Amino acid sequence: MLKHTQLGQSGLQVSRLCLGTMNFGEPGVGHQGDWTLDIDQSRPIFQKALDLGINYFDCANAYGLGSCEKVVGALLRELCKREDYVVTTKVAAPMGRGPNKGGLSRKHIMESVDASLQRMGLDYVDQLVIHRHPHGFPGVPHPPIEESLEALHDVVKAGKVLYLGASSMFSWQFCQLQMTAEQHGWTKFISMQNHYNLIYREEEREMNPYCAATGIGLTPWSPLARGILTGAYKGSLDAGSTQRSQGADKERTRGLYRGEMDFAIADRVVEVAERLGCKPAQVAVAWLMSKPEVTAPVVGVSRPEQLDQLVEAASLSLSAEEVAYLEELYKPVENLLSIGSS
Repeated sequence: MLKHTQLGQSGLQVSRLCLGTMNFGEPGVGHQGDWTLDIDQSRPIFQKALDLGINYFDCANAYGLGSCEKVVGALLRELCKREDYVVTTKVAAPMGRGPNKGGLSRKHIMESVDASLQRMGLDYVDQLVIHRHPHGFPGVPHPPIEESLEALHDVVKAGKVLYLGASSMFSWQFCQLQMTAEQHGWTKFISMQNHYNLIYREEEREMNPYCAATGIGLTPWSPLARGILTGAYKGSLDAGSTQRSQGADKERTRGLYRGEMDFAIADRVVEVAERLGCKPAQVAVAWLMSKPEVTAPVVGVSRPEQLDQLVEAASLSLSAEEVAYLEELYKPVENLLSIGSS
């Protein structure tokens, strides 16, 4: 059974793994539509997650343009009591072509939270994550950060959201948000969902140390580098072996992973896994969970048995020599935030 821990400097207890839900919703809808599972295909995965002690579920309004929230909300209401799970959704990504359908304006935050609650069939979400910095999405309004922060504080005080989290941005931007919220007495963020794995470690420079020093829980996304660290691409982005890696998502992967050592590092993950008698995905997740600042990696699965493997990874202990071997080949890459593609 998976252990639980505190999320940041809050009283919220979450499992040491978070189930990412991007691939649940209505097939064919949204940017991940070609590898989306419908509600009946998703149900066994949710049941397995709950059976294994996973109580933390990560969603976003933009996943499937709202269809993901409908499936996630329906399954959680069906399978367990409200007090037994923690669910996150997100706001900021564009939800349509209208001028006010994206970003972190007061208008969009208020309307988006209400729409998310309606789709999920809930009175509140445990955590609302801003999908990016208020100025992080091109093509949508960039309000003063004070406008965004006060609106976020207001949805907390209205009881629609219990806690706030943030996702990928520069560390100076996150620091600015936290300091501004503190200055005004507004609700601060308790978590950072950033891009961090064995082949993208630029967050180790500033964001991870800042979060560790200030008590912010890290819940990294893409812990398996969109399948590269599981061997799904077999040494080349043109050699995908899964439905996701062969579809349109491959171009998103190509934009995220540009390092010359990516596949060499992935080969070492496979080598260590063979030596330990486990799966490469387990090694990649165990490496992340060995980092004391990491609270709960956000993992995505398409089959229930994959959750068994990932939960086993939580108890997999890597030696200092194995960690050094996995990290040795990494070479700095361009911070994706600097080119706007994180």
